[in-house]
Amino acid sequence: MYLLRRRFLQLAGAAAILPAAWSTARAADYPTHPIRLIVGFPPGSATDLVARIIAQPLSERLGQQVVVENRTGAGSNLGAETVAKSTPDGYTLLAMTITNAVNETFYQGLTFDFATDIVPVVGTFQSPNVLAVNPSVPAKTLAELIAYAKANPGKLNYASFGIGSAPHMNGELFDIMTGVKMVHVPYKSSPVPDLLSGQVQLIFSPMPVTIGQIKAGQLRALAVTSAKRSAALPDVPTVAETVPGFEAGIWHGIGAPKGTPPEIIAKLNKEINAVLDDPKTKEQFAKYGGMPIGGTPEDFHKFIAAEIAKWAKVIKTANIKTQSAH
Repeated sequence: MYLLRRRFLQLAGAAAILPAAWSTARAADYPTHPIRLIVGFPPGSATDLVARIIAQPLSERLGQQVVVENRTGAGSNLGAETVAKSTPDGYTLLAMTITNAVNETFYQGLTFDFATDIVPVVGTFQSPNVLAVNPSVPAKTLAELIAYAKANPGKLNYASFGIGSAPHMNGELFDIMTGVKMVHVPYKSSPVPDLLSGQVQLIFSPMPVTIGQIKAGQLRALAVTSAKRSAALPDVPTVAETVPGFEAGIWHGIGAPKGTPPEIIAKLNKEINAVLDDPKTKEQFAKYGGMPIGGTPEDFHKFIAAEIAKWAKVIKTANIKTQSAH
């Protein structure tokens, strides 16, 4: 009887450690086939550009192709939902951004919870937005733009990548803090062509999206949304220099479905940090007016929690109407 009981306990103990051992084995072999990096925005968006900068060197480090896949729709919720409901094996990742943190409050009735169903891996890129206008706008400074907007309520249209996107939230915050009234025009694809043609007059743009046109003189940069001036556009003042207290920006990162083995999260974090530390990556980020974030999954988790709380407060304070997911 004693021998039988001891044998039973040995088998039970072995069974208990099998899942952990299997998880560790999967992490050691990971990845064995291509990885999908889901972007909830169209090609040419800041999220897309950052994802593609990271994907190629990450592919080389992991020995498997990291394929950027654009899943646009519902203010980036379609892409986030795709990842949240994917098998948690490290082969479907989310190119996360500030919009995902905004959507936690902005959208009602989602079939997933961004704060709990997506596991932060690492923050990748941060930069200010830039308030850029079509050259036809009769304002050379931010103060002149505010004066023009007040004298012509509803005449200025500002573009965004969709309801609840960072450019939209920046525009709403700007309206509230300055007392102007501009018309929000959300786009499902890039608004830059219409911005260049003058069909929309301005945008609080992620810097990677419009810095090329700004430097080429096709758009006029009036201000950046960060607390300090940007090294990429050192002569452009901050919004806060004219509107005290205004501060916003964009950030990006990588997330995975809840339940992804910690060993895989750790491996991805290590390899992505190595990519971010590469001088070539830093040079590409700087070209788009940004810099790497990096750090641990725990660092990124705390950062996202703070962003969700920040934008929830803005939405409620500005009385911005939330959207239904259906």
